[in-house]
Parts: sequence; C-alpha cells; structure tokens
Amino acid sequence: MTATKGATRDLIDLPTEAGVLRYYDIGDGPPLLLLHGSGPGVTGWRNYRGVVDSLASRFRCLILEFPGFGVSDPGPGHPMAMAASSVTQFLDGLALDKVDVIGNSLGGAIALQSAIAAPERIDRIVTIGGIGRSLLTPAPSEGIRLLMQFTDNPSRESLVRWLDAMVHDPGLITDELIEERWQLATDPTTLDIARRMYSSEAMAQMMNAAKSSQMTPYWAQLGRITSPVLATWGREDRVSPLDMSLIALSDIPNCELHVLPGCGHWAMIEARNSWLRVVTEFLTRDRP
Repeated sequence: MTATKGATRDLIDLPTEAGVLRYYDIGDGPPLLLLHGSGPGVTGWRNYRGVVDSLASRFRCLILEFPGFGVSDPGPGHPMAMAASSVTQFLDGLALDKVDVIGNSLGGAIALQSAIAAPERIDRIVTIGGIGRSLLTPAPSEGIRLLMQFTDNPSRESLVRWLDAMVHDPGLITDELIEERWQLATDPTTLDIARRMYSSEAMAQMMNAAKSSQMTPYWAQLGRITSPVLATWGREDRVSPLDMSLIALSDIPNCELHVLPGCGHWAMIEARNSWLRVVTEFLTRDRP
C-alpha cells in the first residue's frame, strides 16, 4: 500500500485509457478514497469540502471526481457504469494496492460494487445513505422524483425543491448554495449528462432494463463482501429512505449501521460533527 503526502488543493490530472480522471490529494497517512454521489451540479469537492480537513489529519484523502459529472472527462459510456470502472483505473494509476473508502449515495454503491469485484483492493468502507434497495417505501423516492422534475424542466424553483429534499433542515439551503448549484447544474454538458441518468425517459428505460436484465444486481450480492462496512444514514433521508439499509445490514457479514437523527441525505454536511466522530472511530479502530 502506497501512502504519500498530499500537498495541494488543486485538481490533479490522472490520464487513463478512458480519459483523464481528476482528483484532490490532501493529507498524510493511510489512503482514504472519497467517492461522491450523483445529481446535476454534484462534485466530489462539494460533497466533502466540509470534512476533508478533519479526515486529512489522519488519512491521505483522495477525492475522486467521477467521469461524466462535469469535472473529469465525460468518457464514452453511461456515467454510472463509468463510475464503477473508474475506481480500479484510479487505484492502478496511483499504484495503490488497497484503500479505505467513503462513498456518498451513488459513491457508496460503487464502493460496495468494488468490494464485490476486487475484494483485495478495498479495506474498510463507510457509506452515506443510498445503498441497497427500498423494501417498504415506494420507488422512486420523493427526492428522486424531485430530481427528475428538475432534470426534465430546469428552473430555480424546481432546483430549490430538490435541494430541500436533500436535507432535514431547510436553513442549510442558502442563497449561496442555490446559486452555486444552479450555475453548474444548468451547464449544457452537465445537464445533458444528468438527463442521461435522471430524466423521466431515462429512469423509465433504466427500470425496464433492470426488469429484463439477466445480470445479478449488486444489492443481491452483498453477502460476498468481506470488508468491514459502516453504513451511516440520516433518519429523515427523503432521497434514500432508511429502509434501504436493511438488506445491507442483513446480508453483509461485517456491517454496522449508524442512524443520525434530525438529518437528511447529506449526513456528512448536516450532522458533520457526529458523523465525523463515528466514521473516524470506525476507520481507526484496532489500528496503530
């Protein structure tokens, strides 16, 4: 395992066969890969900028920007498929044998898929909502439906409705945040990519494809994961409701669940201090 000191907050380019992956390298210590969620205007930096300083005091934090989300090269395929393949390319490019991983929503699902496909590369995993599948609540969830509405017909009003669904405390959705997300989410390239994932037409195609596919979904293979997993979840998550965690909690042999009250989908933002305490304890447990 290679761990060198990250000394820059500038984006770093990593050329791969599928295009240039961009990432941040901050801190010193065991390598910790941070994977962001999905949605128009999302980036790895926006997901983790509020917690990376604390994590970087113990870890070499590598914030990967998935291809197809507006920072790394778009790549030739569907953004979700490219996100999964980019993890191995990234680890190979940095000559990292094994890493701990934190994944938010889509990033958590990608972390689990990576642990299924290449268990020798993934050590401990922290997820933030978004893994498994809904057992008790209708799908798509309220938050995903609002995301679809924004993607179909972008407006500031539909953006605010979607962002409000991401948190329990609406006070976190400031004018500054709205403007920041609006600028990136309505960039033509970013919006086109989002429509490939979250337009009403794309979602219908994805659900129909899932029904007819002969491939075993990742959530049905969670019992194969040998990595220790900490699933963190906002109790009031309206994007990935809490019952989604039940399959992971049941099937992953070494899985624990920490539920944060008064918290929505952005647990690392809305419950920052509590989230950091439990995550740091998990990642450093029984280690020198």
